[in-house]
Amino acid sequence: MRTRPLKVALLGCGVVGSEVARIMTTQADDLAARIGAPVELAGVAVRRPGRVRDGIDPALVTTDATALVKRGDIDVVVEVIGGIEPARALITTAFEYGASVVSANKALLAEDGPTLHRAAEEQGADLYYEAAVAGAIPLVRPLRESLAGDKVNRVLGIVNGTTNFILDRMDSSGAGYVEALDEATALGYAEADPTADVEGFDAAAKAAILAGIAFHTRVGLDQVHREGLTEVTAADIASARRMGCTVKLLAICERAADGRSVTARVHPAMIPLTHPLASVREAYNAVFVEAEAAGQLMFYGPGAGGSPTASAVLGDLVAACRNKVRGARGPGESAYAQLPVSPMGGAVTRYHISLDVSDKPGVLAQVAMIFAEHGVSIDTVRQQGKSTPEGGTPPAGGGEASLVVVTHRATDAALSATVEALRKLDTVRGVASTMRVEGE
Repeated sequence: MRTRPLKVALLGCGVVGSEVARIMTTQADDLAARIGAPVELAGVAVRRPGRVRDGIDPALVTTDATALVKRGDIDVVVEVIGGIEPARALITTAFEYGASVVSANKALLAEDGPTLHRAAEEQGADLYYEAAVAGAIPLVRPLRESLAGDKVNRVLGIVNGTTNFILDRMDSSGAGYVEALDEATALGYAEADPTADVEGFDAAAKAAILAGIAFHTRVGLDQVHREGLTEVTAADIASARRMGCTVKLLAICERAADGRSVTARVHPAMIPLTHPLASVREAYNAVFVEAEAAGQLMFYGPGAGGSPTASAVLGDLVAACRNKVRGARGPGESAYAQLPVSPMGGAVTRYHISLDVSDKPGVLAQVAMIFAEHGVSIDTVRQQGKSTPEGGTPPAGGGEASLVVVTHRATDAALSATVEALRKLDTVRGVASTMRVEGE
C-alpha cells in the first residue's frame, strides 16, 4: 500500500458534507484498504466557522475555499456547497491545481457540465457526480460504465422525493395539493421555499444529466421541457385511480423511434398501477431504464438525505482516489453522438383530457370531430352528467356534463393543438385538466 496519504478538501459542511467527514473518519481503515492508500481530510471550507462540528478538527476549518483548493497538495476536492457560483470557479480552480473533483451539484452540472468535463480532461483529472442524481441510488455509474456497450432507448424515473411524497399522500389519503405540501414541509421533505421541487426545476436538472449520459449527447437544461405538479388536483388523482393508474412527476428521456433525435421532459403523468414505478411510495426515488441488449432495468432507493447522498459521494471519492493511486483517469464526457434534442412537440404521448361540456345532443360528435381534425385517435370516452344545485335552474344551453377522453399515442404538438381547439368550442365550458399518460 502507498504510504503517503491522499489529501481531500471538503467544500461545504452541511447535512451531506458533515456526514462525508464523519464516514471518512470512522471508516478510515476500510477506505484505505479499498483505495490502496490512506485518505486524509486536509481542510473543510465553510461559510460560518463558529459553528460546532462534531468530529471535525477546528484547525481544518476555513472560510477561504479558494485558498484551500489552491494549496497544490490536494488530491481530490469534494464539492457539496451547491449552486452555480462560487462552486463553478472552485471546481475549475481545483482542476488547474491538479485535483480531481467529486460533486453533488446537479444544477451546475446541468447548466455547465461540458465546460467542467473539458476542464477536467485538459488537466488529466476526474469529475465524478453520482450524488447529483437520485441520492444513494447507483445510477450515473451504471449508465456511464455498465451500459457503455449497450444502446439506451429510454430513461423514465421519479427523481424528486418531495414531489413523490406529495403525490403519494394525495393518492393514499385523498388530501389536496396544499395539505400534502404542508405535511411534506412539516416532516422536512420540502424546503421552506419548495419551488425548485414542486415546479420541476430539480427534476429537470437531473433529466438533463441523465439524457446526456444515456444518449451520448449534450442536453442543456433549457432543452428539457418542464412542468410542475402545482396544478394537479384531487380530481386528477381520482380520475387516474378509475383508469387503474396513479399520478407521478416523471423525468422522461427517450430516443426517437428512428434513433435520430432525443427528447427530455419533466411533468406529471398517469402511469398504470402495473408499472414498477407506480409502487414507489413516500420520498423514495426510482429510475426505469430500457436498453436494447439489457432490456428493462430498475434502480430504486432513497433519493436524498445526508447519509444516502454521502454514500454516493464516498463511492465517487473511492473511485477518484483509486485513479490517483494508479495514475489513471476514469470515464470522461461521452458526447460523440451529438443527436439533436427535439422540442416537446415532437414527443409521442397519450393524453387524459377532462372537459366540462354542455349536456345536450351532438356535443360528443363535435368533440370527436376536433380530435379527428388534428389526427389524434380517441381510445376511450367517459361521460357523466352534473346535477343542477337544489333550487337552481339549468344554465342556458342545457345542463353540464363531465367528459373524459383518453387518446391513443400522438405527438404532443398534435395533442396540444387539439386541446386549444376544444377550448374554442361553444359547447365546451372549460378544459378541467389535461395530463399525459405514460409507462404503458
